[in-house]
Amino acid sequence: MAYAMTRAECEAFLAEIHVAVVSVDDPGRGPLTVPVWYAYSPGGVVRIVTAAGSEKARLLRATGRMGLCVQTETAPYKFVSIEGPVTFAAPDYERDVRGIAVRYLGREMGEAYLALTAAERERNPEILIELRPTRWRSADYAKMTP
Repeated sequence: MAYAMTRAECEAFLAEIHVAVVSVDDPGRGPLTVPVWYAYSPGGVVRIVTAAGSEKARLLRATGRMGLCVQTETAPYKFVSIEGPVTFAAPDYERDVRGIAVRYLGREMGEAYLALTAAERERNPEILIELRPTRWRSADYAKMTP
């Protein structure tokens, strides 16, 4: 595809702030597809924090794989879609919980969000999901020539 991004372009785009859409197989039904906040640095894993008892976490434990897509909302459109195996760990509060909240909301609103959701995190402990990308798809429609 002439307008596919290079691996370096894909990784740089994925490292930007986008709301990602996660897809995971839900046997006997369509895939579970939900928006998430995430963190990524080129060459690394995608990190997502979610409630350990969530449907997303349950399905990911069962399948061990996830798809994730990020895109722009304005022309010229771009997207990166990845898939791969997932692993689970306890989140590092500063890096994963606070880090992702501040990444998406900024320092002040991120801290307010964390304060407002503290009781929920105590009732429903969180888990860190790490996706190691093994398959990449992409398009940067700005590369199209007339």
